Amino acid sequence: MEVAFYNGKFIDIDQLVVPIDERGHNFGDGVYEVVRVYNGEAFGLTEHLVRLIDSAEAIRIKLPYTLEGFQELILEGIEKSGLKDSVVYLQVTRGVAKRQHLFPEAAAAVAMTIREAKDVSINLREGGASVIVKEDERWLNCYIKSLNLLPNILVKQEAADTGAIEAVLHRDGVMTEGSSSNLFIIKEGMLYTTPLSRHILAGITRANVLSLAKKLNIPIKEEQIRLEQFKQADEIFITSTTLEVMPIVTVDGEQIADGKPGKYTMQLQNAYQAQYK
Repeated sequence: MEVAFYNGKFIDIDQLVVPIDERGHNFGDGVYEVVRVYNGEAFGLTEHLVRLIDSAEAIRIKLPYTLEGFQELILEGIEKSGLKDSVVYLQVTRGVAKRQHLFPEAAAAVAMTIREAKDVSINLREGGASVIVKEDERWLNCYIKSLNLLPNILVKQEAADTGAIEAVLHRDGVMTEGSSSNLFIIKEGMLYTTPLSRHILAGITRANVLSLAKKLNIPIKEEQIRLEQFKQADEIFITSTTLEVMPIVTVDGEQIADGKPGKYTMQLQNAYQAQYK
């Protein structure tokens, strides 16, 4: 069954609980994480919680749980759900207080849901997906996994309206990442990805894929990728907690290389899935 949690209690997932003066509701004043659960095991849980702690620290939210406390809470929720394959959504806001911009004295509020995972289409995994390219209009601190996702939502919807799976973004012709994913290309056997900076999220799946590439002896360069370089890649793929390693074969309606997922992309996809199968 699906499970929900809000401020100290497990509740019915349809129960109305968020007060009108919740800072997340009023300002998007909070941070979040999404964790994939495979066969009852939370994949990369520690790494996700370290990032949550870093994001909260960056916006000066004092967390009500330690890393170990969050681990216990999530594992309890997974057990209560009885779901073997699920997605955990964890959110922390600055709490409930009269609406004003200054930080309140209120304690942080924690919400969590655990829902059944939806498998990505095998046709997309094996045949590849499409993306569109858009100007990156997000704020300058994208390394913080904050609740303020309106620019991401708008370009993601624009992608969906064209039948694409994702919108990949650039700043002045330099690729950053997707609206909810990290970006990789292959050119002449070399794996390229945007280097970590304040402009991109330090993806947990991104780090995992880089580690797998090293084990597979795929050479890596973390450097800026220009838009024209991106469109001339031999292979493209994006990564995220829910998409894992997703091959991209069309950009803005134009075919990439031979229009099929490349061998390096499929090697990394298979290696990634082998970790939890």
